Amino acid sequence: MSDSLQTSPASSISYLLRAKSPSCFPNPKLIGANYWSANIVSIFSIKTHSGGEKFEALAKYDEEGSVHSFHDSPASIDLLPISTEDQFDRAVSHEAVVVLWMASWCRKCIFLKPKLEKLAADYNPSLRFYSVDVNNVPHKLVVRAGVTKMPTIQLWKDGKKQGEVIGGHKAHLVVNEVREMIESESNSW
Repeated sequence: MSDSLQTSPASSISYLLRAKSPSCFPNPKLIGANYWSANIVSIFSIKTHSGGEKFEALAKYDEEGSVHSFHDSPASIDLLPISTEDQFDRAVSHEAVVVLWMASWCRKCIFLKPKLEKLAADYNPSLRFYSVDVNNVPHKLVVRAGVTKMPTIQLWKDGKKQGEVIGGHKAHLVVNEVREMIESESNSW
């Protein structure tokens, strides 16, 4: 290993990011790091400039400070916006998807959205997550989906609603309910 990998976790992660393919981390920005010296493990949060995806990278070092292993995965993924009935129909027609129905004026919706973006990373790429601002789509789509309260999180598969969570309580409880809904419904796919 080169000396640059043995200096610090931050320089090691910078080296590893440069060594990764440009499509994986285009213009990465290190936004945080934790460092433990026991088994010398570092966790880094990285924000890319394209797509707004955040990645967490886990690097494990040996006693000399050389990188022993490196793993990265998305920390959060932006929810894909839906603004028309056609977009909605295409999104829910074949694969399983999660749809957050929200409004820009809804504080609970705004607080919940980043937590669902983290949950989306857990299920990426097998399950896509979308968001619909009820003020920006035709009202008949909202009625068709059966949305009466916000935030509402629905699981759709093959054009049919499989489950629903109405999120009027604490965000972490809503996320747990959504995770349970996904896990229980995924057994039937």
